[in-house]
Amino acid sequence: MSDTLEMAPDFTLPIQGGDHSEISLSAMHGTPVVLFFYPRDDTSGCTKENEAFTSLEGEFAQIGVKVFGISKDSLESHEKFMVKKKLTIPLISDEHGTASEEFGVWKEKSMYGKTFMGIERSTFLIDADGRIAREWRKVKVPGHAEEVLEAAKAL
Repeated sequence: MSDTLEMAPDFTLPIQGGDHSEISLSAMHGTPVVLFFYPRDDTSGCTKENEAFTSLEGEFAQIGVKVFGISKDSLESHEKFMVKKKLTIPLISDEHGTASEEFGVWKEKSMYGKTFMGIERSTFLIDADGRIAREWRKVKVPGHAEEVLEAAKAL
């Protein structure tokens, strides 16, 4: 990989799992990582995106890539969402929005004529050196997880 690739912003955030553990991006150096930021647990598009990544989890694991979903939802919300939808991809809670802001996904959005701040659905493929190898902004869910898998295979 080229040295011109931007380093991914580091973070330490809580991750679901019932043991109140935290995860740091820097602790995963040496392993490629996919981070997909999504707006909210248990909404239609976010459910489909989480289900798509869950269905490909084994294929990502075979090529040594770790996949994580991130939203501003609480750990409790993540736990309920995962159980309800039988999801297996670990979910990270960014309740204070620090990672969302550092990755530039916290944006002004509009729906039904109202503007509000929220997470713009975005995915980042981070190489083993911690650099952003590829990013997807304003993600459309159908076929997205498959596209990310193909890009990860090319690392």
